[in-house]
Amino acid sequence: MDYDKILPGIIKKTDSKILLIVMDGVGGLPHPETGKTELETAKTPFLDEMAEHSSCGLTIPVLSGITPGSGPGHIALFGYDPVEVQIGRGVLECLGIGAPVEKDDIAIRGNFATISPEGIVTDRRAGRIATEENKKIVSIISEKIKEIKGVKVSIYTVKEHRCAIVLKGSGLAPSVSENDPQKEGLPLKPITALDKPSEKTAEVLRELEDRVIEILKGVDTPAKGLLFRGISKLPDIKGFAEKYKLNAACIATYPMYKGVAKVVGMDVIDGLDTIEGEVDALKELYDKYNFFFLHIKKTDSYGEDGNFDAKVKIIEEADRYLSKIKGMKFGAIAVTGDHSTPALLKSHSWHPLPLMINSPYAIADDVKRFTERECAKGILGKVYSKEIMYLLLAYSLKLDKFGA
Repeated sequence: MDYDKILPGIIKKTDSKILLIVMDGVGGLPHPETGKTELETAKTPFLDEMAEHSSCGLTIPVLSGITPGSGPGHIALFGYDPVEVQIGRGVLECLGIGAPVEKDDIAIRGNFATISPEGIVTDRRAGRIATEENKKIVSIISEKIKEIKGVKVSIYTVKEHRCAIVLKGSGLAPSVSENDPQKEGLPLKPITALDKPSEKTAEVLRELEDRVIEILKGVDTPAKGLLFRGISKLPDIKGFAEKYKLNAACIATYPMYKGVAKVVGMDVIDGLDTIEGEVDALKELYDKYNFFFLHIKKTDSYGEDGNFDAKVKIIEEADRYLSKIKGMKFGAIAVTGDHSTPALLKSHSWHPLPLMINSPYAIADDVKRFTERECAKGILGKVYSKEIMYLLLAYSLKLDKFGA
């Protein structure tokens, strides 16, 4: 990216602070009865007032027409090219729960699943077993499997049916096919190495798959095996402190977003589970950091559920709690999303997202509300998500002139 060639010579430390608010999956599509999107339907006096005094536009997470996952959506918002810097879901899951992952380790996102004696996956989530049952199963497996082929195997509970796995040893690489068939009623997919350096990893996972199935035969649980997903390693990238000269904090409730924040070197604030708690944490930590990433999850969750009304309500709840930041001094504030998740589609989508940047140095445009169609009128036009960090640096006066 050209920014990486320019930035070291012009970036500077200042006292100004930056706030990036990411309303996950906030973009939507018009309801067939009202013709209004979730944002257009919601009552958002605070966000609308901010939009009136901001520079607004639309943002494209990856490329036009490409539907992004949450990983690429966020890594782009942090100023990295999401095509060049691809972070596996396993890394994000492990880091998000605090599992130790080092440079040469393999990180895996696991699902406990119900598997028939014939190897057919009958329930990919094992009936969404309780987290406490997950902990019990992980304890049993961990007691019986500590090492395979000289590779240390560590399994951690995440939540319900989800777990995280870390492989630590020499000669490991992540290019291995997943065994998850993605649909019930199908057999486990074969675990194969996709390149020569990954052959040992594939061997370890094949044996781990077999041994877990054997162990769980004798346990009273619907979890009868493991699905391996997101097999990956840590990317080799510059962190926030080196890249931007920023001391950054991640304020989020879900493990995955904590994971991607850890990958780029942010301090993760734990123990949060509500939007109100996140905003309170922002106020408490204000003096300690000069960059804040504040993530709101349930806008995405309700979109994926296809629950239009619930998504509207969580947008309104977010607006109420975000209004508490009034009076806090930031050099620049951006509000946007990592991708759109229209309730109409019940999934992520390729649609551009609303973006506003509020700063003493932003030019207010004719936008009156923080919505998709209003922000499309904004002065910023269409911006790629990977450019937002550089706009925030500029609006907070952290960039010197480039060239003579």
